[in-house]
Amino acid sequence: MARIARLSDVLINKIAAGEVVERPASVVKELVENSIDAGSRTVRVALEKGGLGRITISDDGLGMGMEDARLCLERHATSKLRELDDLFTINTKGFRGEALPAIASVSRFTLETAEPGAQVGTKVVVEGGSEPLIEEAPPRVGTVISVEDLFYNTPARRKFMRRESTELQHAEEAVIRLALAHPDVAFFVEHGGQQLFTSPASPGDPRERIAAALGPGVHPHLVPVEERRLGVSVTGHIASPEYTLPNARGIYTFVNRRYIRDRGLNSAIQRAFQEFLPAGRQPVVVLFIDVEPRAVDVNVHPQKQEVRFADGKGVGDTVHAAISRALRAAPWLGNKGEGGGPEQPRQAAHYAMAVERFLTRAQEATWGAPLPLPGTQDASAPGAAPGAPSPFAAMSMPSGSAFAPGSALLPGRAPAFGQAQPQLNEAPPPGYFGALRPMGVLGERFHVCEGPGGTLVVLDAHAALERARLMGFQRMVAREEAPVPTLFGATVELPVSVAKALVEGHEALARLGLEVEPFGGTTLALKAVPPSLVGADARALLEALARALPPPGSALDSTTLAEGLRVLACHAARHAEGQLSDGKLRALLGELDAADFHPSCIHGTVVVLEVPLLELERRALRPPNPKI
Repeated sequence: MARIARLSDVLINKIAAGEVVERPASVVKELVENSIDAGSRTVRVALEKGGLGRITISDDGLGMGMEDARLCLERHATSKLRELDDLFTINTKGFRGEALPAIASVSRFTLETAEPGAQVGTKVVVEGGSEPLIEEAPPRVGTVISVEDLFYNTPARRKFMRRESTELQHAEEAVIRLALAHPDVAFFVEHGGQQLFTSPASPGDPRERIAAALGPGVHPHLVPVEERRLGVSVTGHIASPEYTLPNARGIYTFVNRRYIRDRGLNSAIQRAFQEFLPAGRQPVVVLFIDVEPRAVDVNVHPQKQEVRFADGKGVGDTVHAAISRALRAAPWLGNKGEGGGPEQPRQAAHYAMAVERFLTRAQEATWGAPLPLPGTQDASAPGAAPGAPSPFAAMSMPSGSAFAPGSALLPGRAPAFGQAQPQLNEAPPPGYFGALRPMGVLGERFHVCEGPGGTLVVLDAHAALERARLMGFQRMVAREEAPVPTLFGATVELPVSVAKALVEGHEALARLGLEVEPFGGTTLALKAVPPSLVGADARALLEALARALPPPGSALDSTTLAEGLRVLACHAARHAEGQLSDGKLRALLGELDAADFHPSCIHGTVVVLEVPLLELERRALRPPNPKI
């Protein structure tokens, strides 16, 4: 009796699924790649339960007729290859014809599609690799594929899936890789009805897509890269050495617009950056390597994430030269432009932070002995009057601090951001707060963040909220109309002087969005407050406002109401401080980037401390005290 038998198509597809469909992210990758190959200009991805519950991919591509819709679910049926020679000139994402039948064999699969201008569309339903059910459907633009209950019929594979949040991260990363490779295509990703990633097409400026994918903080640091050598073209962007990550997740390399992982390319990138980055930091790189299709083999990995170059050394050398040229010609080194022209303009984020870090290291260059630093009157910031106070320095320093402008820095402590040379920081660098990565909370008040370039940044949550709320209250007064009040309904018994001041200042209170009425004796009824003050301590708020209101009869404008606005901002911040979740913190950081730091707040210290990574590393390597 023969012991060798042909495997059934269902079993073959399940075996293929084990290679092609590793997790929900694999399904997202394969289906979105098909959408791109179909010429789609917009791709939408909707996920449920991290992709294990449902994955829906809709596009506006060419679509298929009924015969093609049936054939696309047969193994090794593809529109991308016809002859053997085509395998060596592949310009599409997919080409094997394995993904769709493999996915359909381990899920509840539904495909709806129609050719352009067709009067009728096609719907195909496959249940766990069973015989497809094909029927007519209403015509539509492009194709919609729904994959439900992934791995429901392969429980061993399902058991090895990670948590929902982990699978979701992998799926989102799969879309980001494709979005970076195709800035001419709009991408929209949602999970459970909530938008995760939204990026309209931006073919004119790839930096917009990079910022959408990697975060807005990287945008001001992006530097173009371009190099061409012997049939190899390298283009893209790198982030300046001031913007780094603690891991290599910011390195994206694409070969002929296909995301790949290659040790040779990564080694070339690391060698180019090794002189510019501190230990433990990794660069942000988005590189596109274009070579002749015959000079690269993309058929060496089931998921097509590895390739084999005909001249791997030549490609690596071109990548190294491209990055090295961009780094050595960049403005942070102070080099001349092409042709020996004037020096390129320095980005505020690069220049200010680099000077801050230099002064921080220099201040303790002798292991703790302080170096006298020039005061603000000695600063030479362009466009600033000698000795003029810096609004960002005021934001960073409490009054009476030993770090005040003009004073020498104390030994053993690094200066907070804006303290070493306040005139260099007339405002926070563009996108400074949005680029911060929250890491934790200290003492239930201070938020510890990782800043651009690996800095350690400590924020005072109360002061940050106060600054943001002050901007909102100032806009309210500038519009010369009180906001729609929120019912509050509190009665407060106050001292005679306080009650009298509030009754006399009822017009000023109305401009500030509060409605106060006598309630008998020295008791006042607080009937309405601005929305951000609902639930705040009514007594403390009214007592503070009584001292801050302008004299009766004064003109009610932003100047006379400034002290009252500061009181409102402080109490709104105090009320919201304990409700500052991670999402609200990120929103607050975005508000700070748009805030005006010139008006003073009651609590002005937003950035309590900023310490560069190099300073932390130096402290960790500090030699033992010889006196001990």
